[in-house]
Amino acid sequence: EVQLVESGGDLVQPGGSLRLSCAAEPYTHTRYCMGWFHKDSDKEPVWLATMENHGEVIIADSVKGRFTISRDKRKNTLDLQMNNLKPEDTGMYYCAADERACTWLTSSNSRFRYWGQGTQVTVSS
Repeated sequence: EVQLVESGGDLVQPGGSLRLSCAAEPYTHTRYCMGWFHKDSDKEPVWLATMENHGEVIIADSVKGRFTISRDKRKNTLDLQMNNLKPEDTGMYYCAADERACTWLTSSNSRFRYWGQGTQVTVSS
């Protein structure tokens, strides 16, 4: 069973930074594509960044230059560093995983199979 636990959501001012973490068992990191998604109100989740089990990273054009994704092997987390946050970044952030390749999942806009419970990010002054 794949378990994903997000943390790090908070209230932050526009222009600020936040780091989200997704805790998962080591085998999840080594066997699955993992990614971060943003969900705004009643819209469908939108992928922001993914990392293959071998480390290849894909960043969505919408957040390129502001968001980065990395893996902390010591903590077994997949982290999303968000800089220069904007009010439109407000929403729930989810970590997800899937056995299929990140490149295929993102290009086909397919839904990831496993999801965490999410963490709330609010960008407001």
